[in-house]
Amino acid sequence: MKTYQKSKLNRVKRGQNRATYDVEKINAILDAGFLCYVGYIYDGKPITIPMAYARKDDKIYIHGSTANRMLLAILESGETSITVMHLDGLVLARSGFHHSVNYRSVTLFGSLKKIENDTDKTTILERIVNQMVPNQWSSLRPMHQKELDRTLVVEFTIETASAKVRDVGVNDEPEDYNCDVWAGIVPIKQVAEYPIADEGKPKNMEIPKHILDYYKANK
Repeated sequence: MKTYQKSKLNRVKRGQNRATYDVEKINAILDAGFLCYVGYIYDGKPITIPMAYARKDDKIYIHGSTANRMLLAILESGETSITVMHLDGLVLARSGFHHSVNYRSVTLFGSLKKIENDTDKTTILERIVNQMVPNQWSSLRPMHQKELDRTLVVEFTIETASAKVRDVGVNDEPEDYNCDVWAGIVPIKQVAEYPIADEGKPKNMEIPKHILDYYKANK
């Protein structure tokens, strides 16, 4: 089992029993989503921005406009922290103090570099699109050169990481279990609704199979 070495930077201090540094488990959490939160400092102020991402091995890829101040700021600093989180349930206890949520979260720390080569940029953008909906890229028109020129792609190398997972029930005070208060879990999941065609030609086209497959798998 490959794990990230614990350090002051990535060690989980509160709820250590829910922490894992297992690379495979961390990658599974990353691969289950496509939105991450990127932290950076701009003009002396801390800011966090949601971004679409894709993973390959120990690399996370994000992209935006060549004028994107967050991407430019993290490239200048040479490092950042990225967080991914999935909400799995509301934990409703017998007291307000013990209310909680079930979740899977990962925090990544690492270094950055700008992807310069157009072929590499295109391959990465394909991976990001397909992380959202598998096989979507092959159904699209090719990117124009001007679009590539206006797109900044950043590679983030995971140098260390940790995950924290809560997947258990209510944890009330022993004396509260005799209270006449309902307690339990409300499971939460992200679902896909039936695809809605855009105006124009899509209104008269069949919905592509890969999109219907995604809908059926996530409804």
